[in-house]
Amino acid sequence: MPPLRTPHKQMIANVSILLIASLCILYAGINAYAALHSRKLIFPAPPSSYQDDASILKLQSSAGMSISAYYLKASNSDRILIYSHGNGEDIGMARPWLQDLQQKGISVFAYDYPGYGTSLGSPSEAGCYAAIHASYKYVTETLGYRPEQITLYGRSLGSGPSTWLAERTQVAGLILDGAFTSTFRVMTQIKLLPWDRFDNYARLPRIQCPVLIIHGTEDRIVPFQHALKNWRAITGPKYKLFVEGAGHGGLIDFAGPDYWNITLPFIQGKLL
Repeated sequence: MPPLRTPHKQMIANVSILLIASLCILYAGINAYAALHSRKLIFPAPPSSYQDDASILKLQSSAGMSISAYYLKASNSDRILIYSHGNGEDIGMARPWLQDLQQKGISVFAYDYPGYGTSLGSPSEAGCYAAIHASYKYVTETLGYRPEQITLYGRSLGSGPSTWLAERTQVAGLILDGAFTSTFRVMTQIKLLPWDRFDNYARLPRIQCPVLIIHGTEDRIVPFQHALKNWRAITGPKYKLFVEGAGHGGLIDFAGPDYWNITLPFIQGKLL
């Protein structure tokens, strides 16, 4: 006959059961909240900053969406940058800086995610992947660039599709500017959920092209520790520009010449 539990032991057992049940309910609630609200948090698409005109290309993604893009060709340049923007902007907002890059001798191809700018559809992780894949296909098949001439540039949210593509295709290099380890880890710091969005941290060890990480040490949107974790995850050639005192926005102006002194040679293949 099994020994009877003392009241003290029974109370401990009851508290343990209650605690486990509470944690399970809390965890289920976190999963439900993330499933219901993560899209709005990850994709706060602003109103389009531009209108379609002759300069806006229309690509068809594998997801069946019409994707808006433009091509800024630099004269006498054999290198091109595929730019993936952050979650609170579109390619119209990014155009002044990308034109500056064009003037410095780098051709640029910029595209909008579904639901951003004049791209159709609703934003999603899969939609972003389909959009960058359509861009890469256009750059290689229509514009005629070879993979070794292409550098991917992912700004904040754009690090997700850029890292995804770099894992799957051949490119000359990958630039991650203000990149997270994954979107949920921005809030939780650890992989709390079994599913996540844009898991850069898991993909980086499998990327073989050179990677340049750019991050501000005082970034309050994507904390600097994300850059450090991503840096340690890279197994191939890697470079870094950690800008002391810079936040998530205005980093290029804050870094000054240091930004161009590393990004331009990296894109041109002179650091490799």
